[in-house]
Amino acid sequence: MDNAVKTRFRVDGMDCASCANKIDTAVRRMPGIADVSVSVTTGTMTVLHDGTTDLNAIGQKLSGLGYPAREVKAAPEASTATPAHRHGPDCNHESHSGHDHGHHHGHDHAHAHGDQDHGEEEVAVGEGLHGHDHAVAEGPWWKSRKGRLTIVSGAALAAAYALGHLVPAIETYAFIAALLVGLLPIGRRAVMAALAGTPFSIEMLMTIAALGALFIDATEEAAAVVFLFLVGELLEGVAAGRARESIRSLSALVPKTALLEEGGKTREVAANSLAVGSVILVRPGDRISADGVILSGDATIDEAPVTGESVPVRKAVGDPVFAGTINGDAALRIRVTAQAEDNTIARVVRLVEEAQESKAPTERFIDRFSRYYTPAVVLVAALVAVIPPLLAGAGWNEWIYKGLAILLIGCPCALVISTPAAIAAALSSGARRGLLMKGGAVLEGLGTLTAIAFDKTGTLTQGKPVVTDILPFGKTGYEVLALSAALEVGSSHPLALAILERAKDDAVEIPSATELRALGGKGVSALIDGVEVFLGSPRSAAERVNLPLAHSRAIAALNDDGKTVSVLLVGNLLAGAIAMRDEPRADAVEGLERLKKAGIKTVMLTGDNRRTATAIAARLGIEVHAELMPEDKQRIVRELQSQGFITAKIGDGINDAPALAAADIGIAMGGATDVALETADAAVLHGRVGDIALMIDLSRRTMKNIVQNITIALGLKAVFLVTTIIGITGLWPAILADTGATVLVTMNALRLLRPIR
Repeated sequence: MDNAVKTRFRVDGMDCASCANKIDTAVRRMPGIADVSVSVTTGTMTVLHDGTTDLNAIGQKLSGLGYPAREVKAAPEASTATPAHRHGPDCNHESHSGHDHGHHHGHDHAHAHGDQDHGEEEVAVGEGLHGHDHAVAEGPWWKSRKGRLTIVSGAALAAAYALGHLVPAIETYAFIAALLVGLLPIGRRAVMAALAGTPFSIEMLMTIAALGALFIDATEEAAAVVFLFLVGELLEGVAAGRARESIRSLSALVPKTALLEEGGKTREVAANSLAVGSVILVRPGDRISADGVILSGDATIDEAPVTGESVPVRKAVGDPVFAGTINGDAALRIRVTAQAEDNTIARVVRLVEEAQESKAPTERFIDRFSRYYTPAVVLVAALVAVIPPLLAGAGWNEWIYKGLAILLIGCPCALVISTPAAIAAALSSGARRGLLMKGGAVLEGLGTLTAIAFDKTGTLTQGKPVVTDILPFGKTGYEVLALSAALEVGSSHPLALAILERAKDDAVEIPSATELRALGGKGVSALIDGVEVFLGSPRSAAERVNLPLAHSRAIAALNDDGKTVSVLLVGNLLAGAIAMRDEPRADAVEGLERLKKAGIKTVMLTGDNRRTATAIAARLGIEVHAELMPEDKQRIVRELQSQGFITAKIGDGINDAPALAAADIGIAMGGATDVALETADAAVLHGRVGDIALMIDLSRRTMKNIVQNITIALGLKAVFLVTTIIGITGLWPAILADTGATVLVTMNALRLLRPIR
């Protein structure tokens, strides 16, 4: 559809997949609608339409079905300052040609201006149609409309039993009155659903069964069945609310207020009013109220709410921080880099909600199956009711009763909810651990993977070099590090930053240097205490002084181990050397081993030089393909697929775009950057290699849970079908077979919300 418009609604009262199917069918039949996606767990619906659709008519249609809807609209835009680009884990520093440093003294404070959204607001649509039974519960269940109806129906049933014993002559009328208390709202919803395109709804089956019971004078049991049906619906609502809350609770992690700095003073403001570029103060022990970058301060940050990492992380000036994380031990000044609706937690919630609207293959199959299953059940119930009396002379009342029981047994609620409940719980559980999966299809696919191709830099390694060796030749190790750091002050080159970081960690006093000069492709030089000091590649150093054979061999050994070596000269003296390398992530070896134990083939694809790549791969115990262009990575992924492997590609979501697109599943590692989250099928926010194995394990446990749910749903129905036909069970056990199975399936799915280990 050209010029299609996407509109999102909050829909109250959706407790099961049957509700979602009724809503989907009703809205899809309206003019101008191209597509509809409904999520029970998040209580949302996204409609794709041609722009001429009457949104108020959609609201009226849903309100008539008993599901009041509110359109979610973006608030007005405003111009805000956005920070200049800064390097993050997605920058590619795999290859370094010599030791060419671009020194930049001072700071660039240029800002760009652009439009940003300031939040979302919910606008009620379709007002005026009331009397629904699906209003969202604010507070305890007994204060909800559905809870009150269940209580009233139970009280009416109890009163009917009491009156029946006191005045037996009016017993039948008392039970009819009790029956109508609950049946009238159910019947109204059944009629509305039928008019909207769902004639075989659970409400319609319930209505037929209850009215049929009246005609065969089973009024007492009919009233009890209606009450049990309302109890079952109430339990479904409680279970669905618990699953829904697991996602919405993420949003509650972000504090409502922030301390904004303006004109040298601080004042408390609403966190959702913070603009990009604002400066906030976060006190020790407070939750950080916005995504940002530290301007001043040094503290440990508890990032468990966002990344699942249990160990606090030390953060200093220039480091990014996330909304919802907890400042540990020092006051921080933070420059805001994202507005409230676009911070990391908000994006996680949004992605999970959208993922839950995307149906998995198993879920789509169950939906198609249920379309034929329910009419088939109605047909079987009708045949059971009429064939024995017609052909065998059996009693009409007995077999009509059994047919009505089969109607209730055959309700597809438990079967239809078996898959989406498990998938929703798994997506929620993964999100709380920093594992994002874009939909049920991705979640299912992860469990079937047989090969994974990893990027190297920033995926299997830290993404930035660190100093690994300091070789003292003519100076001590301390002096080599101090003089090298003096040459690198003000440089933004990754190797320079590694030296400065090591000097900081070792508390080295850095001498002052003058006449700093970057020597293109060779290194850097300066004057320190009147003596020229040079730091550069071994080849450039050999052009200035003679490198003894022993020192050359030591440098060559470090190079063979995949390390970049810079040689320090003080005057004509060979002072020492510093070796640096992008080191593997701390959990990389263990994470890869877990994947191998799961029967998954692992390979490393990198554009880095073969020597460095081979050295890293040897430490990790992984097959390696080096010196690759992006198209080479894509080719290798396709080769794995042609060999029969179901393949995932894991990278930063930028440099590996062709391979990510070619893979069966693309996974972005770390950073939580916009590009990583938008280009891949899944993302691991914390960047741990071990989390890939956790994601695959979660997928496999989810599929087992779905099988259990389907077994519970169909197994209970099969048992009660047999017992009903042979006369052991009747109407009220039949309704328990349906609502009980639905509750059991939902509670079983909620086991997936337990913390992932």
